[in-house]
Amino acid sequence: MTEIILVRHGETDFNASGIFRGRADVSLNETGKRQAALLGEYLSTEKLSVIYSSPLIRAVKTAEAIAGHHRLGVNIVDSLNDIDCGEWQGLSLNEVQARDEETYRDWLDTPEQVRIPGGESLQEVQDRVLPFVQDAVLKYKGGIIVLVSHRVVNKVLICTLLGLNNSFFWNFQMDTGGISRFQFNGNTVVLTGHNDISFMKNLKRTRMQDF
Repeated sequence: MTEIILVRHGETDFNASGIFRGRADVSLNETGKRQAALLGEYLSTEKLSVIYSSPLIRAVKTAEAIAGHHRLGVNIVDSLNDIDCGEWQGLSLNEVQARDEETYRDWLDTPEQVRIPGGESLQEVQDRVLPFVQDAVLKYKGGIIVLVSHRVVNKVLICTLLGLNNSFFWNFQMDTGGISRFQFNGNTVVLTGHNDISFMKNLKRTRMQDF
């Protein structure tokens, strides 16, 4: 049986301020660094086979906090990069809503039908992430694979593995530093845990919206 642990990177100032991140290479803030450290401690007893990370620094630093407890390096994979936010990158939620109200409303109501102006659609994210994950599961059969990525990438992958289309994108939440787990047994894929942040219970943090 093969297990995948999906990890969302720790908090950044862009997350905390409600700013679209996309490919902007923003670093973890102090809360995010603490989240990453607690995450690394939480997974320290797991027998991990490999750790993959998005190339963005917020994901890499989170992955390194995990790898530090194991004799493993961090493998950078472009397929795990965040969604390209195009013209929305660096803008706040309010700014996007004011500048592009119709598309923003469609993003909230029918996300599966939207391509962010100048950026990507959820389908394009799925098309680059799923083949990589399928190959990793075959390569590390019987192992535990850690994927450190971003909210959109992880949520799209969760939808895909559960046999759901991207219209369900808003039906579940994934917090910064949260982890979800899937087990692969032949053709059967089972979600065994979602958005686990139990290891951060002593960390003072504001419960974020799904952003």
